[in-house]
Amino acid sequence: MGEEQPSPKPRRLTAKGAATRQRILDAAADLIYMHGVDSTSIDDVINARGTGKSQVYGHFRDKSELVEAVVEAQIERVLSEQARFLEDLRTMRSLERWRDSIVASVRGPRGAHGCPIGSLASELADRSETARRNLEQAFAVWEQWFRAGLERMQQSGELRRDADVGELAVGLMAAVQGGYLLSQTRRDGRSMALALDMALSCVRAALADNT
Repeated sequence: MGEEQPSPKPRRLTAKGAATRQRILDAAADLIYMHGVDSTSIDDVINARGTGKSQVYGHFRDKSELVEAVVEAQIERVLSEQARFLEDLRTMRSLERWRDSIVASVRGPRGAHGCPIGSLASELADRSETARRNLEQAFAVWEQWFRAGLERMQQSGELRRDADVGELAVGLMAAVQGGYLLSQTRRDGRSMALALDMALSCVRAALADNT
């Protein structure tokens, strides 16, 4: 992606300018999700939305800046979707509903290309320190939602006091990211279902009523 340069101060956009920027960003995010960073060019983004080249470069000075904006947008999208199920996680049933939503998502068109931020991490972690830090923080937030939810389950008495919520949280993160990768490769949501079911079985084994 080349040497990173300091970004200019953001300029205030009109409503029309903000809408144009969002259209460019949406097109770039979709193309990068489907084809990857290296296989997506500025011209591809222009052709996808019929946007003028001057409009693209009026909002993003180069591809690196556009990719960084895509990373931020995908992080916001993924965490917003996860927050619906995990931000106030407090029961095993809530965790099962989260599992069902993930399995359903990989069986749809938006799940065919892996995790929107996991795929970016595999491409960019060794190439852009800014992207790596942003993605690392996103995964930390995601994992912390698991941990906080499991701690609430301990406090309510549903989960045993001796359960290692840190390890369980890491296991859930590893299961969902591994499930995304296998489902993407095999074009089959069954891998995600199996990965999450194994992770949830570890949580069930630590439930208080199993003692």
